[in-house]
Amino acid sequence: MAEQLLGTVTHYFGKASVAAIKLTEGQLSVGDTIHVRGHTSDFTQNVDSMQIDGKPVETADVGDEIGIRVAEHTREHDEVYRIVPD
Repeated sequence: MAEQLLGTVTHYFGKASVAAIKLTEGQLSVGDTIHVRGHTSDFTQNVDSMQIDGKPVETADVGDEIGIRVAEHTREHDEVYRIVPD
């Protein structure tokens, strides 16, 4: 499966298990599958929901900073990719 770079993690909120992600390329929608990869992070998960400024959104575009609940610990500068179905 191909991957498209979306952006990077800018902050991780440990108690809530939420990653703040700055989108620098592409578009992300609820239901998409993402791959988070960094020095110690490497996992894939579905996007169940996301928020911009505390408000739920269905789609995010380049320049948006979104919050996503993540399955595993992430770190600043981890890269986030969208899995592109074949």
